[in-house]
Amino acid sequence: MPSEQKRAPIIILDHPQMGENIGAAARAMLNCGLTDLRLVAPRDGWPNERADAMSSGALGKMPPVQVFDTLAGAIADCHYVYATTARLRDMVKPVFTPDGAARDIAERQTTDQQTALLFGAERSGLSNDDVALSHAIINIPLNPAFSSLNLGQAVLLVCYAYQNIIDDTADRTLPTGDSVPASHDDLLHMMDRLEAQLDHKGFFRSPDMKPSIVRNLRNTLSRAEMTKQEIRTFHGVISVLSGNKDGADDA
Repeated sequence: MPSEQKRAPIIILDHPQMGENIGAAARAMLNCGLTDLRLVAPRDGWPNERADAMSSGALGKMPPVQVFDTLAGAIADCHYVYATTARLRDMVKPVFTPDGAARDIAERQTTDQQTALLFGAERSGLSNDDVALSHAIINIPLNPAFSSLNLGQAVLLVCYAYQNIIDDTADRTLPTGDSVPASHDDLLHMMDRLEAQLDHKGFFRSPDMKPSIVRNLRNTLSRAEMTKQEIRTFHGVISVLSGNKDGADDA
């Protein structure tokens, strides 16, 4: 989540048509920790019961939505505005992917700039005049043969890119519960026992193939990222295979 000292981006929906889409956009925003929603001339007025229902409670957890008659009024306090559009306009403007825009927003936060992410109406998108008021364009790279997005989907994609940039969650984790990862020495000891038992039981019928088979087994087990508990389980399996029925062993 963004820290209180940093200005999180504002989400602006320009001339939104359906309350359901406004609610879906609010839900997507709050999923990503964003709470400042502004509307420009919503077709069905505001507040909107359908938006409340579709937001799944998100609107109730966010500050009151601000409504403006014009886009100029909605962005008056913003330093940098990104217009989200599927069509690249005949204007000289920086074009960002959602990830690129997120990194740019994070950089602007270091100088206390207020940014805004602008989305157009469901049917027509943003007008050229709207885009002209923006500083940059966000273009979501999708299937060029079918790039149509629901408003809520578009808001989620762009907001998630921002949340993902500022979040410190590791790209990959391996939860191990109460156990801990096995050391490489633990793994090698188990592999040696396994190889010895396979050899004893005549598994390696061709001496020429044994090195390759052993290497493949070790590669497979190394890739498993085993825990100490899993290593103990394998030792029990090896013990039973060796004739010790209760699985106890000096491993």
